[in-house]
Amino acid sequence: MTIKTFNKNNMGQNNYLCWCEKSGEGILIDAGCSTADKKAIISTVNENNITVKAILLTHGHYDHITAADSMKSLTGAEVYSHVSEKQILADPNLNLSCRTATEVIIVPDKFFNDSDIFKFGEYTLKVIHTPGHTPGGVCYYNAESKVLFAGDTLFKGSVGRADLPMGDFAKLTRNITAKLLSLPEETIVYAGHGENTTIGREKKFNPYV
Repeated sequence: MTIKTFNKNNMGQNNYLCWCEKSGEGILIDAGCSTADKKAIISTVNENNITVKAILLTHGHYDHITAADSMKSLTGAEVYSHVSEKQILADPNLNLSCRTATEVIIVPDKFFNDSDIFKFGEYTLKVIHTPGHTPGGVCYYNAESKVLFAGDTLFKGSVGRADLPMGDFAKLTRNITAKLLSLPEETIVYAGHGENTTIGREKKFNPYV
């Protein structure tokens, strides 16, 4: 699996373009893209002949969804989220876009449930529902490549905020401990903001879990 990170935006949000080298099928994980991000993503898609199959949202805060509709138009990909994120995606007060110049409402094409499997090319991603930062927050895990796309659930040395609308810190840390820290320690964690880390490092050093 080839993974490329795009984060030239004012929130430092990581957008991940992933693709299967053999089939050319790819996915975009989160779409908090600036104009610069969008141009770079589309350039990479064209240069590598990638067919973007889906835009997979980790959660519904505006910095992860603001360009979901425009990236859908540019790529033809369908937008997916967890079913429990419907309310946040539909409400600018809950997804926090009301604090910006442009309110955002996203209506996904399809919804996930916990443990669903999404396939692109030769790769599969397992949906791990990790509510706490938001009710429908998820992580996407590929066991073969040992990678986890954690959104704002787990960061290097930290965890997602739970003081935003519909957050729950106890639920967040409980889900991280039960569902993420049980993964192989060598698993690389691609977080929604900041640097990559590993499950082993967070088990050892993260003060929140």
